[in-house]
Formats: sequence, C-alpha cells, structure tokens
Amino acid sequence: MKLNKTAFLLAGVSIFGINTYAQQLTKAQNQELLKAGQGAIVKLEGFLTEKTAQIPFQKYPTPGPQYIISDDPEYIRVPEAIALKESVVPGAVRFYLYNVNGVKEPKQIDCKIIAMIKNTGKAPMRIKMLKYVSQAPSTNYFKLGKEGLASFLAAQPSEEVRIVKPGDAVPIDEKLEQYVVKYDELVHGFYEFLVDQPAEITVLQTDLKTSGKDALKRITNVLPPKTKSGAGRGLYGVSNYHINNTTVIDTKNGTSSLVIADGVNDPWIIGREGTTGHQAKLAGNYGVIYDVELKWKSTDGKGLALITWNSRSADNQWCSGMAAAMKVSEGKFKEGIIQLPKDQLVTKAAPEAVLIQVFKPAANGEEQTIKLTYSPPGASCLPTPLILVPVDLNP
Repeated sequence: MKLNKTAFLLAGVSIFGINTYAQQLTKAQNQELLKAGQGAIVKLEGFLTEKTAQIPFQKYPTPGPQYIISDDPEYIRVPEAIALKESVVPGAVRFYLYNVNGVKEPKQIDCKIIAMIKNTGKAPMRIKMLKYVSQAPSTNYFKLGKEGLASFLAAQPSEEVRIVKPGDAVPIDEKLEQYVVKYDELVHGFYEFLVDQPAEITVLQTDLKTSGKDALKRITNVLPPKTKSGAGRGLYGVSNYHINNTTVIDTKNGTSSLVIADGVNDPWIIGREGTTGHQAKLAGNYGVIYDVELKWKSTDGKGLALITWNSRSADNQWCSGMAAAMKVSEGKFKEGIIQLPKDQLVTKAAPEAVLIQVFKPAANGEEQTIKLTYSPPGASCLPTPLILVPVDLNP
C-alpha cells in the first residue's frame, strides 16, 4: 500500500520498556472532548505520545474465510501482466484488491485492472457475494481506503447467485471491466464471497479494449513479488482475530493505549504466495478483521473517551495523514460505523486527535465492555493506536 514504506520498519519498534508517564487532560481539553462530535478532530496540545501505557492483551484467530490480498507489486509498471494468481478451495473467500496503474515508460497510458475468478472444478460453480465494495479508481488513496473499509463493515449479503461453468472465468467485480484506470490511480476493492467449487483468482492489467476473459487467456507473464512497494500478496489462513485485555481498565489508573497491527506485539500474518510457493508475509495485516472487547470500570466516577491519532506522521512524507473507519459500541453516541475523521479526509499529526466514542461509567461501578470492529486502514501508516482517556463528565 502506498503510505507505509519506512513506516513498516519503524512500526516494528516495541515501546514496551520505554518509561511511560502520566497523561492528564487540562480542564480545557476535557471540555473540548465533551463538546466534540463523533469523528471530530480535537487538538490536545502536549497530550499525545507513543509513551502512553499500553493495555496488555491476548489475541487468537477466530473462524473466517480464506484470505487473499493483491498488493505486491502495488504499482503495475508494464501494460499487460498478472499481479496475482491464487487457488482457493470451496468455501468462503475474502479478497482485497489494492493495485495501481504504474505504467510511465515510454509514456503514461490508460489501462484496466481486473480480478477474474475461474472455475477449476468439475461441476458448475456457484458464487454468492457476502460483502461487496466497488469504488471508481482514484489517486485519492486515503478516500478509497477509508470509505472502502466503512462500506465493507456495513455490507450485507447479496441474494444473487452466479453460475460459472467448469473451466470458465468471470470478473469478481463486473464494474472493473468498465473502469478506465489512469496513471497512478488505485483500483481498490474489498469482497467476501462463497464458492462451491475449487477456483483460481487472477488479478491482471490490460488495455481498455480487451475483456478480462480474453486477457486471462492471453497474458502469461506473472510479476515477481516482494518489490519495493506494497504490503504483500498471497493466500492466508488467518482473516479474523479476537482481541481482549488481560487486565481490567480502571479510569483511576489514567490514560492507556491499545496498540495492534504493529508487527511486533501483534505480528504480521503468514501465508503462501501461489506463483512461487514461497512463504508470504502481509506487512500491515490489511484486510484482517479484529473483533475487540475491552473490559473497563470506573472507581473514580470518570468516563472514558476513546480517541486515535496519526502516531507515524514524523516517519516520512508518506505518513503525513491517516484515515480510518471502525464499528464501535454504544456510548454517548449510538453504536455504529464511523469514518475517522468524519468531516474531513485525514488527520495529520499531533496535537490532532480524533474522537471515536465517549463511554459513561456504570452507576454502581460495575465492569463494562467496549466493543470495536477494527481493521488496519488501507493507505495509512501503522499502527493506529486506540487511546482510552479518563474524562470528567461533570466538570
């Protein structure tokens, strides 16, 4: 993905062992958080730091679909080529398409980037789409990443069932046949579907006049993986994780941070790259869905504000902005999916924080559970820390 080159290396530095310090909101900052709307940017001067005390957590994989991502090479530099070819077995498949028309020599040209699925079984194959997100190509990678993830979280199964004959192939997303992809434009698609026959998924770039079916018959050159850009490609057996804290959060203990998708305390998933058979690593865990449950209580009567920020803004030019989306349980605001930030494209750097939710303490001080559905935001540098800040609800 475009905005995580040096950031991947820097995100792998553990901050366990670094002395943390108590963070406390000023009265003015407390008020600003309470006045802010959900998804709004709030400036917290001198408050945001990577030295925030980390929340200890445990993680385990949960049942999920076979997972394929096409993002290596991110930029397809030749007019015609295969960027990914992977085989799947009957069952559920999650597929994340993240490729860019990178042709600039001898000149920039318009192309098509298409994802095809071929029935490699002996009987007709049925395809049923469970989640479908299709976006027009764009050079605004942040917009595609944020809106695409929000749409994926909200998507509902289709009633349509497509039938593919043995040996035949169809586009996974028929809209990709119609899109014109200009130089440096990203093709971003997020899909989850069921197949009842073994199948082969191929991502290819071709000219505007050639159909995906004809391009699949003609193009044989497969681009090598592990280039200078892109998070990875391949087939992965892990697509979903459950996260929960191992120590109950108490507002009296001050600000704390949940840091996942950092490559160290939460390692990158491992799979296989189909064309070489080599081990594949997905740097960023993009497309992996995290089901997060955090137990908390308030022994001092304070509430909890959940915020995030672009902690990697200083890494390099590619990390200058961050845009995310997630589903969050009810608090001051209703349960639902929120784009972060809500009213503008990205958050840039400290002192900017983005308000996700405010949780009220239980009247009797009992434990409560915060629930989040999170996935590392495409096009943004990682990690995106989730900060839980005690707030005085009656200042």
